[in-house]
Amino acid sequence: MELIDQHTKSIMEGCKERARDAGLRFSDETLEYIVTNRDMLELHPKVMIPTLYDYWVHDVELLREKGKYELYPSNPYETVINTRPPISFYNDNNPDWLNVMIFYHVLAHIDFFQNNLYFRHTWEYDLTGKALADKRLIARLRSEHGRWVDYVIEFARAIDNLVGYFDGLSHLFRQDRPPFSKRLDYYFDVFLQEVKGVKTAEYVKEIERYNRCRREVGELCEESFFADVVAKNPEFEAFYLKGTREKKEERLDLLQFLMEHSEFLNQDENLWMKSVLEVIRSTSVYFQPQIRTKIMNEGWASYWHETLFLTDDRIKGHEVDFARVHSGVTCLHRVGLNPYAIGMRLFQQIEEGGDQGRLSLEYQRLADSHARKEFDRATGTGRDVIFAVRENLCDFTFINTYVDQDFVNRHNLFVVGKRLNAERTAWQYYVKSRKAEEYRGMLLESLYHPPRIEVDRAKGGGKTLYLNHLFEGKPLIPDFIANTMLGIEFLWGGPVKLETSEVASAPPREAGAPRGEGEAPKIHWRRHVYTMENRTLSKTLV
Repeated sequence: MELIDQHTKSIMEGCKERARDAGLRFSDETLEYIVTNRDMLELHPKVMIPTLYDYWVHDVELLREKGKYELYPSNPYETVINTRPPISFYNDNNPDWLNVMIFYHVLAHIDFFQNNLYFRHTWEYDLTGKALADKRLIARLRSEHGRWVDYVIEFARAIDNLVGYFDGLSHLFRQDRPPFSKRLDYYFDVFLQEVKGVKTAEYVKEIERYNRCRREVGELCEESFFADVVAKNPEFEAFYLKGTREKKEERLDLLQFLMEHSEFLNQDENLWMKSVLEVIRSTSVYFQPQIRTKIMNEGWASYWHETLFLTDDRIKGHEVDFARVHSGVTCLHRVGLNPYAIGMRLFQQIEEGGDQGRLSLEYQRLADSHARKEFDRATGTGRDVIFAVRENLCDFTFINTYVDQDFVNRHNLFVVGKRLNAERTAWQYYVKSRKAEEYRGMLLESLYHPPRIEVDRAKGGGKTLYLNHLFEGKPLIPDFIANTMLGIEFLWGGPVKLETSEVASAPPREAGAPRGEGEAPKIHWRRHVYTMENRTLSKTLV
């Protein structure tokens, strides 16, 4: 692995100038390395972070990748990591014209990392330096405690998808908010929503009333506003005084709770385990936004490598080569999901919709297909819209907002069904639906969505750790429950209970009842409690 030569670096600097002229924003300093196929295979298990701590699972993944490579030789054109400065890796056999395309793709990724708000906690964070310090720490602990370090790493990594990523992110943004008074915060965040339980329409009216008061009265707004509040709700002052006296308990994720409250971990001889847990947790939190913005991130990079490459005079004569590579990266799969293709086409449609005014309520209310087709207000704001989308959304909000029937029809998208052909004893794929809501649902179903599991202190008590799975329609995978709870029991130092929902048998009156054609059977859920005590798992019905 070595830095790119000066000739290739000059190509990158030229790409930076053109990318900035188009509106992309990123740091001046970047590091580019040339790597071999072997380097790529060795870095892949470590999420392309050369300084990441060593762990036996990385060796297993490396052997698997080598086996796959022998059967199906292929490598990514590039890989970029969100560090300070950003580091990117390139194959050692790329021609100059391909590097131009790849550099634009990488610069768009860097722009996304450094401007999307879901990466806010990484903007002033040197991951490579922190990872190197963590690696040295774990190496030292291994020399002192041997294989127990790997046991702790394995137990912690089994639950590192439960980290409180959004809680930490919201804390950062709370610090950036305007300095509203605690009284105003309590009124809108607690009194209206929890005490009064007002409807959304009434809540919005109160916000509008406050904004109107602020415009008309200025600095005296709050006094005037709360005079009306107390007149309508005489009990407000009493609730406010009581609410401010009661300090809210800080919400901790499972790893934080174990580090803070486990008597076993806080024994003098076990304090080193907390250092390992903190390494696992901080690494997981750092990578959370990347898995939550996969479609947006790859779509944004694909959009810009196409837009900037086609206007670059340095690639004349290689248009056909570009078309071949580009189509291979961004083609729409009939079965399966290509994040490059979906993300790029969504950004293109959003830009076009912004330019034509199709993101307005006026267009959304049109029911006539011909009128919708001819609608064009020529606002020319499409580029501004996609930059705002890039800054503020994640995959869920991106898909939920912009995947509509126009998008599905335009690209001839559909949901694929699978059924058994009994005559040929083979699986048969068919077009199940072309409706936007079902295609959108399929995309949302494919997104990363870890279970939400919280510590219930009221039900726990004593030495028992009680975990409550807040069920959202997706059951836990039973095969993983035993080993995961075994690790939690070790870290907690006592019995662990997990309350979750599982599929139950249908009542007798429903089991034999006829269903309509295509009607799915109704799913019945029951709450169960798993108990791990003395490394033995038991299960009871709630």
